[in-house]
Parts: sequence; structure tokens; C-alpha cells
Amino acid sequence: MLKTRIIPCLDVIKKKVVKGVNFKNIKVIGNAVEMAKNYSLSGADELCMLDINASYQNRKTFIKTVEAIAKVINIPLTVGGGVSTLSDITDLLNAGADKVSINSAAVKNPKIIKQSSLRHGSQCIVVAIDAKRYENQMRVVVKGGREISSKELVSWAKKVQLLGAGEILLTSMDTDGMQNGFDSKMLKKVTNNVSLPVIASGGVGNLEHFYLGHLTKSTGLLAASVFHSGKYNIKTVKKYLDQKGVPVRL
Repeated sequence: MLKTRIIPCLDVIKKKVVKGVNFKNIKVIGNAVEMAKNYSLSGADELCMLDINASYQNRKTFIKTVEAIAKVINIPLTVGGGVSTLSDITDLLNAGADKVSINSAAVKNPKIIKQSSLRHGSQCIVVAIDAKRYENQMRVVVKGGREISSKELVSWAKKVQLLGAGEILLTSMDTDGMQNGFDSKMLKKVTNNVSLPVIASGGVGNLEHFYLGHLTKSTGLLAASVFHSGKYNIKTVKKYLDQKGVPVRL
């Protein structure tokens, strides 16, 4: 049986890990390389690093930060932020990323999904989808959550699959940073309509939220605040899920 992955997320600005609520009120909480190493040693299944201002300010993800993190961890690393071209993806993979997450660029130019998956293999290509409720629809948002696109969530998720993405990283902008739980309704809408692995993101506040995330058929459960603050560690979460009958790597 496929094991559920527990994935800490590092939102990074200039090599510093930051955290906010709904992508606002950003505070620095640590050094990206040091935190990545600690999560790798503490039993995380994968690690996600997002340069959260890169797309908005048209900056490239810091290659040096990726290289430094890749040297100190022994788990898969997904990197995103500021990825807009095929060469960006190639550069990040060469720097040590195992997977590259594309968001705003994919919405602007969907062909990049197919082109990159053909060049590097679909297993390397993650399409990050940030979504929120707007005018009675679940709409895709871009530019780090600052701009609402015309794309409807489920139709975009289906298209992403057809174009060759290997995975979807789905963040609900309605729940991100609120610690009231994953957006189960949004997640189920996607997992019921695609066969791709889906990573749930946005809103974990307690142990039960991880279990409820598993019930959405998401194969990866991503969290930041509860790990960064020390409220829970990876082993505590996995032990809890194991006791609930969820297959995890202990």
C-alpha cells in the first residue's frame, strides 16, 4: 500500500524561512539550510522549499540555497518559486532538486508542463495550484496568491494531468496559515477528478487535521507552522497516523 508522506514546507525569502497567514504578515523564523537538515534527520519523507516572493518580483529561485540544502539532506527535495522557463527547471534539477514545482508560469504558459515533463520525466514536474473561493467558484490564483486567474480549479487540475505533470501540490488560500485544518472540500474536488498524486497544503493546526487530510485521498500532507513552532515533530505525527491505521514510514 502507498504510504502517506509527511512533508515539511520551507517558505523562503533570501535564504531565510518565513511564515505568514494567507501569504501576508510575513515573519522570519529560521535559516533554510539548518532547518532543512533538521527535518531530514527527524524523519520527514520529503521536503518542499518555495521561494515565495520570486514569482511576484520576477526573481529566480536562489540556486545556491538549493545546492546548500541538497548537500545536507537525504530525502527528496521539491523546489519552486520564480520558475518560468525550461532552463530554470533544468538549473534547479542540476542544483540538486529532485522535483521542481511550477505555478504562475504554468497558468501563463501551460505548454511548459508538457515540455518539461518530456525533457525531464513527469516524476520531476510538480504543478503547484493555489486556489480560493471567488464568485461561487474555486479559482486558481497566481503571483504568490496576489492575483486571481480566470481558471477554475478542477478543470485546471484535469488539464495539468493531461499535459504530463507528475504531481499536484494544492494549497487552499482560504485556509493557509489559519491552523483550522486542510480544506477538505477543495482537496476532494481535485482528488476525485484526477489520478495524479495530490499533496494537501494549507491549514494544519493539530494532529487530527493530518488524519482528515489523509481521508481526502491526498498522498502527501504538507505542513509548516506546526513543525516550525515545535508544536509537533515528524515522529509524533507519524505515530499518531499509524495508530489511526494510516500507512506511514516509521
